[in-house]
Amino acid sequence: MKGQKYWILIPSIIALIFSSTGAALSGSVIALNPGFKEDPMTFSGKSGGTKQTPDCGKVAATPNHQIKMTQDFQYLRFSLQSSGNPTLLIQEPGGKRTCLSADSFSEGNIESPGYWKQGLYSIYVGDRAGKANQYTLSLTQKNN
Repeated sequence: MKGQKYWILIPSIIALIFSSTGAALSGSVIALNPGFKEDPMTFSGKSGGTKQTPDCGKVAATPNHQIKMTQDFQYLRFSLQSSGNPTLLIQEPGGKRTCLSADSFSEGNIESPGYWKQGLYSIYVGDRAGKANQYTLSLTQKNN
């Protein structure tokens, strides 16, 4: 009987650990080195927000994710999957902004592959209508 109690606790503890790790990652700066082992690296959250942008719909007042690239990446691909009318706003080191949006052919998917310089990137996941939809953002070094 005592053994059964522990089997009930173990899944709850594991779920708590994973949910708190995800929350910590989404609110903090993630250091990313070339050759990272968890490939693809994935993040999730809700799109949209209250801040209206001129080109990227509504985004959150603060970045959904901040990624510090410790070195230049010869190749890295950001991929966003979401429903609604998602946008991906990337604020690069030095202030350059890039807004990408899904179109009718991409079915809510956005990709931004290429060379990425060292520095801090602020990532906003928006929505043209300002709606909050679940999203998954993944980063991979695989060029396929």
